[in-house]
Amino acid sequence: MKHLLVITVVLLLLACAGTKNITEQPIAKTPPIEKTEHVVTEQTTPAESTTKTPKTKVPEPTNNIEQETPEVAVSTFNHNDWDSLLQKHVTAQGNVNYKGFKTDRKALTTYITKLGNHLPDNTWLKEEKLAYWINAYNALTVDLILRHYPIKSIKDINAPWDQRFWKLGNKWYNLNEIEHDILRKMDDPRIHFAIVCASFSCPKLQNEAFTSQTINNQLNLATKAFLNDPSRNDISENSIKISKIFQWFSKDFKQHGSLIDFLNRYSAITISAKAKKSYKDYNWDLNE
Repeated sequence: MKHLLVITVVLLLLACAGTKNITEQPIAKTPPIEKTEHVVTEQTTPAESTTKTPKTKVPEPTNNIEQETPEVAVSTFNHNDWDSLLQKHVTAQGNVNYKGFKTDRKALTTYITKLGNHLPDNTWLKEEKLAYWINAYNALTVDLILRHYPIKSIKDINAPWDQRFWKLGNKWYNLNEIEHDILRKMDDPRIHFAIVCASFSCPKLQNEAFTSQTINNQLNLATKAFLNDPSRNDISENSIKISKIFQWFSKDFKQHGSLIDFLNRYSAITISAKAKKSYKDYNWDLNE
């Protein structure tokens, strides 16, 4: 009985010790929610991170249209060389210093060579073609005179407008071809007052080159100056005695009405539709 009591006491003591151990066992802690959110924020927001990852720079779109879209190829031939020669050797009245031109023959030849290396094509505007061929015609006319100078008249040269001295592109040209097969076919009768035949009764050689930017105004001025020059045309309301240019190329001046209609666009005096018409003798003396 005594032993049984002892065993019972021992068992009770052991049971109490086990319960105490279970009660005092520490409980695992979950990290506070605020701290967890702070950690996540630091890891996912680059702006708040103390260590930043380098970014790959994306090229910004350019607004430079010229770089993105190639320009349309349009030839713009420079006539500055011819312009310099004209200003140097031609007066405002159109008198040409052929002796002076002879001293600058190399510069003239260089300009003609440049013309030959830049023949107009289909990409050129009409204004560019007009300026090119008018300047070419006049430069070749001066060159023709220099090849035979001194002379009294262009008519002292054998078949002057049929001589093929000049190679433009792959072809040898003469003055007749440039005037009749190229310039006249461009349907602008004002060209007759821009190209010259090195003669007194011809329109004066301008002392500036024609350019595509100014050619319309230049042609208007040349036409008005020629028509209202009393040494080349006598104009009154009821009677006109005009240059034979209007006879030789009469068809060109009747594209949009009668010859009188054309003259009245540029004449300082209004001409009657019934005005008497005659033509002046042509003076082929050299325009120097």
